[in-house]
Amino acid sequence: MTFDTKDLAAQETFRRLKEEVSRADPATLRLILTDARTQNVWQQRDVADDLLKEIYQIMKMGPTSANCCPARIVFLKSQASRERLRSALKPNNIDKTMSAPVTAIIAHDTAFWKHAETMFPQNPGAQLTFKDNPTGSGIAAFRNGSLQGAYFLIAARAVGLDCGPMSGFDNSLVDDEFFPDTTLKSNFLCNLGYGDPSKTFKRLPRFNFDEVCEIL
Repeated sequence: MTFDTKDLAAQETFRRLKEEVSRADPATLRLILTDARTQNVWQQRDVADDLLKEIYQIMKMGPTSANCCPARIVFLKSQASRERLRSALKPNNIDKTMSAPVTAIIAHDTAFWKHAETMFPQNPGAQLTFKDNPTGSGIAAFRNGSLQGAYFLIAARAVGLDCGPMSGFDNSLVDDEFFPDTTLKSNFLCNLGYGDPSKTFKRLPRFNFDEVCEIL
């Protein structure tokens, strides 16, 4: 195995990370997962464009297969842009979406392999195998785009925003409206902003470890 200077620099950066930070502190875990809650009612506070850019700069660093990075995001901030989404929403998701400061369409590009030379230069063929395999590329794009969608939620919470992810909408209508004649497909929606704590519901149950996990 051969390492170039950039590899060696990355190794040193990782070494320092593990020396300086052994694990996330309890407050961070509370913010991003253990005490964070899905929000349905929003404070009327603006979400700055710079904050949306920061979310992306964080989420893009999460791993994907062969660095395919298929996620594509459309941030809907204006009322007019969100009105374009209205007809695709299930009735119980309309008010929460129309009142959210931002709604993100989390999508993925099924032709992610077009960027193989840039994104995986050491072995472009790992991505290019999907060029003539639309079924496989669709599966890979959905899987890795979903991973990136999870990174998106964690990043948004990490910078202090609340999230309202949802799948209660018509994907085909969203794709026709926002991604016509492209290789992009919508996955899920995520409202963003600052939630109203007084409208938060009790947490629903989660499975215990032994109910869903197994150590072999």
